[in-house]
Amino acid sequence: MDNAKEYLPRLCDIELRKALESSGAVLVEGAKWCGKTRTASNAAKSTLYMQDPDNAASYQAMADTKPSLLLKGETPRLIDEWQMAPVLWDAIRFEVDKRNDVGQFILTGSAVPSDNVTAHTGTGRISRMLMRPMSLYESLESNGSVSLADIFAGKYDIEAVSELTIEKIAFALCRGGWPASVNRNAQTALRMATDYVEAVINHDVSRVDNVDKDPNRVRLLLRSLARNISTMATNQTIRDDIEATDDIISDRTIYSYLNALRRIYVVEDLQAWSPSLRSKTTIRTSAKRQFVDPSIATAVMRINPERILKDFETFGFLFESLCVRDMRIYAQINDGDVFHYHDKSGLEADMVVVLRDGRWGAIEVKLGNKQTEIAAENLLKLKNKIDTKKMGEPSFLMVITGGQFAYRREDGVLIIPLGCLKD
Repeated sequence: MDNAKEYLPRLCDIELRKALESSGAVLVEGAKWCGKTRTASNAAKSTLYMQDPDNAASYQAMADTKPSLLLKGETPRLIDEWQMAPVLWDAIRFEVDKRNDVGQFILTGSAVPSDNVTAHTGTGRISRMLMRPMSLYESLESNGSVSLADIFAGKYDIEAVSELTIEKIAFALCRGGWPASVNRNAQTALRMATDYVEAVINHDVSRVDNVDKDPNRVRLLLRSLARNISTMATNQTIRDDIEATDDIISDRTIYSYLNALRRIYVVEDLQAWSPSLRSKTTIRTSAKRQFVDPSIATAVMRINPERILKDFETFGFLFESLCVRDMRIYAQINDGDVFHYHDKSGLEADMVVVLRDGRWGAIEVKLGNKQTEIAAENLLKLKNKIDTKKMGEPSFLMVITGGQFAYRREDGVLIIPLGCLKD
């Protein structure tokens, strides 16, 4: 039975409801296919679809003449793909001011509009919420027996078992967290990830700024990013990679293409963490190359779960990308962000989760259980380098694995399978 149309609850459902209770309007941003419209429509009482082919032309004409007419309807009113008529931003801001009430509008958008397209930032009137593809907990593949919020609260008494096998992990990262594919059969689900990437290459990356981009070069750029996923590869490395199979490409072109990919939420690099240290050590500030979902990497490289299982080095980098995607989702609902740490001595942490209240925890990602000992040692070394008088003691040190068992080591390091995690 195909349950593809069934709505699976999202962690951001709660975040959206809270935002509507405190702001006049909420802007839900994120990549295409990540479920923005479905989630927003669940919270809305009326909806305007700007891309409706039967009405798009009349909606555009109305936006150009009297945009306030498009805002009439029961609230919260959803304006889907609002950037199709950027004038709506200022119209909504003005309407929120006039009504002087919360929960009036929900805006969704799968592209960041060009600079200066809005006359006012919307501060105090329009709040923003970033939505990503589904985590394994949301797609019901993680049993959620270990909560990030509980760990930050000091609940370390952990005993859990993951049912997520290595084979299932390989499939999950190739399929991705796209809601439309989660409940499809395996072959269809994998094809949908490929279709997504082809749409990005041939259409979306050019439409975002109305500047035509060479699809072949976009493909080569995405492939290079995929080959360098979960690394701090420089733009020069990316350029050399592209030029090995293409003509000369300028840094300006690479920057332009990367910026377009960021604006449609395809590329989402992991920024570096810069804590206070006990002694002077140079911290590398380069971001780690990441996509919003690891399936983008596997789709553009044309590799399937079977091939990944035969190449554990590549599998390891992709598994880290999968963990980053999920941890970003879990951290966001806990009012936190995710970074990485790397210093000149080579000491690193694949992820550092930092909450707005200052609490933090460091994470290493290891696909196999055999590597957990080295990972735990690295985390303990990092803890000793941090100036805890300024940064506070870490709330946890964690190794995320592709294994079965969750437990706490005698040295306090937590070993948690990805298939046990939730927010």
